[in-house]
Amino acid sequence: MEGIRGFRDLKVWQKAMDTAMLVFELSRHFPKYEVYSLTDQMRRSSRSVPSNIAEAWRKRRYPAAFVSKLNDAEGEAAETPTHIEMALRCGYLSGDQARSLDCAYEEVLAMLVAWPRAPSNGASVSPPLSPLLLKVRLPDGG
Repeated sequence: MEGIRGFRDLKVWQKAMDTAMLVFELSRHFPKYEVYSLTDQMRRSSRSVPSNIAEAWRKRRYPAAFVSKLNDAEGEAAETPTHIEMALRCGYLSGDQARSLDCAYEEVLAMLVAWPRAPSNGASVSPPLSPLLLKVRLPDGG
């Protein structure tokens, strides 16, 4: 894991963070009556993924704590697609948006599952998600 100075350098954290930000951006357009239910649940689970990855990184010297935090991140990354499916079925997301988010979470899950066996998988820099398919601009103008 040479060249990794912190959790922000981890490919898996970058992917999870970019995806959480897209969930936030897309959920801004959900109906107001969903603000304390689906919108909140979807945002919370998506934000928990990069947060738990960051905590795992800090606890990497303690194998049990490290794996526990990765398991938490994996659980949240598995929960969020259920909220995405609900938003799709309610008509709050387009099919393309839901598929793109689902694919992003599948990538994050694959990286999380592989990371304890091959830590370098989480360490390289990831390309950003494509905002074209989601029709949302990333905060950095991407």
